[in-house]
Amino acid sequence: ALVRVSFPLRRDDGTIEVIRGYRAQHSHHRLPCKGGIRYSGEVDLQEVEALAALMTYKCSVVDVPFGGAKGGVAINPKDYSVHELELITRRYAMELKKYGFIGPGVDVPAPDMGTGAREMSWIKDTYTMLYGMDDVNSSGCVTGKPLSQGGIAGRTEATGLGVFYGTRDFMYMEDEVRKLGMEPGLHGKRIIVQGFGNVG
Repeated sequence: ALVRVSFPLRRDDGTIEVIRGYRAQHSHHRLPCKGGIRYSGEVDLQEVEALAALMTYKCSVVDVPFGGAKGGVAINPKDYSVHELELITRRYAMELKKYGFIGPGVDVPAPDMGTGAREMSWIKDTYTMLYGMDDVNSSGCVTGKPLSQGGIAGRTEATGLGVFYGTRDFMYMEDEVRKLGMEPGLHGKRIIVQGFGNVG
């Protein structure tokens, strides 16, 4: 399932701009659907569909009981004020709810490229303010919230730590490491870090 939304934004200078957003749910075999929301000028329907499929596969490989989803808003967040980003985020959350693409047990977004705990707190606030009276679990409409909004300590660094522990453990699997023409262990090894996100 997928939804494509567009809505007007009155910018701080008084001009009107049409904002486009997307959300794709790749698999409903396990619920809720789970996947990030990204803000990037490169976001389009095909990208969120492909990333939603990857989320399904990632969850399946490690037997996490979620379906895959992904969303995005086609903006460069650096081009907008904090006030404008808040308006965009809150309206995007309302549009997702209108089409049944957000909610605990249904579809639970998370931060991705260009978004973070701040945007998740705006989404959570919008969702609970408008729909919380009907849903005792409304705070669970997103993950990646700040600690003060019900977030979990260690979430930001969790992915990078997972990569570290996985790499460390792999490097001590003698047979596998030797197949790659390397000696087991980490001593004397060099690594390359690609990207500037939470993992990098």
